[in-house]
Amino acid sequence: MESLARGGTRWKRFAVVMVPSVAATAAIGVALSQGALAASFNVSGQQFKVAVDRLDGTGFAQYGAIDTQHGGKNIPVAVSAFKSAKLKGLCQSVVVPVPVFGDVSLKLSAGNGSKTVEAKNLFIDLDQLDADATFRGIDIGVAAGDANKGPGINKGDKALPGSFAQQADSATLIGVKQTAWATSAGTFKLSGLSMKVSKGKNECF
Repeated sequence: MESLARGGTRWKRFAVVMVPSVAATAAIGVALSQGALAASFNVSGQQFKVAVDRLDGTGFAQYGAIDTQHGGKNIPVAVSAFKSAKLKGLCQSVVVPVPVFGDVSLKLSAGNGSKTVEAKNLFIDLDQLDADATFRGIDIGVAAGDANKGPGINKGDKALPGSFAQQADSATLIGVKQTAWATSAGTFKLSGLSMKVSKGKNECF
């Protein structure tokens, strides 16, 4: 499944000055075991954190879009996309506040040791990323609808085809730390997957 549909609110213009940035994230719960996210959903009201030791990807593109939370609130994001990506040392965490009980953390890890996480047609909706990045064959300032090195604009994304985008033949990122709102992928293979639920805050960074 390669589409990530948003809510029904209309596109609202926003200005985002983007630098070359991309990361990869894991999906949560049942979506992980199935290897893909649902084709259509509104994002939740919570971000999740992702750390990756190393990401090697091909067919990269990035463009601006709007995510819609359940309830209708619009969130500006940078959508980073890969035709294919391999990750080492993946960690994802989300903290859920539970009334009376307090915070509960869900933490996932995969691709450690000799294991590798593999994804195809990967789309990540993010608003912050830190990493050491190397891009090869990069084009900055291409129109989003004309980018041809990545997997294209995700079906259902609220993005203007003529808006600012960038693309590259391939990219390598080291020491990735990012916050994201959503992820979708055609396939997402998480070798060596481990999931832990704990009381309190237990995040990747």
